[in-house]
Amino acid sequence: MFDASINIRVRYAETDQMGMVYYGNYATYYEVARVEALRQIGFRYKELEEEGIIMPVIENNSKFIQPALYDELLTVRVLIKKLPGIKTIFNYEFTNESGTLIHKGETILVFLDNKTRKPCRPPSHLIQLLTPYFSAR
Repeated sequence: MFDASINIRVRYAETDQMGMVYYGNYATYYEVARVEALRQIGFRYKELEEEGIIMPVIENNSKFIQPALYDELLTVRVLIKKLPGIKTIFNYEFTNESGTLIHKGETILVFLDNKTRKPCRPPSHLIQLLTPYFSAR
């Protein structure tokens, strides 16, 4: 299983009138977390697009447990529990500065050929980077 963590500080513009992260901003947090988690293993999303492959989100699920507040430093744990095929599922666990689990999310993305817009296999170098996380230890 691939497991990485990144930090995101809640900015004022991301909060609502109550000082809590506006629910729509979690989709942006998911994107930041997944791009940065993959960057940690040497994979750049920009290179994927340069190869003519895109990864649109086809499903997005969120579970709000406690609010995230302005200026809190959140830790986002990004999990890929199964080696990607045409689709890949990212799971997210958000904890606040005291380590309390405050949010869980999941996105399902599909690999598409940017010209044909048809599903395609993930690039081999991404699979090579992820395979060690799924090998028996």
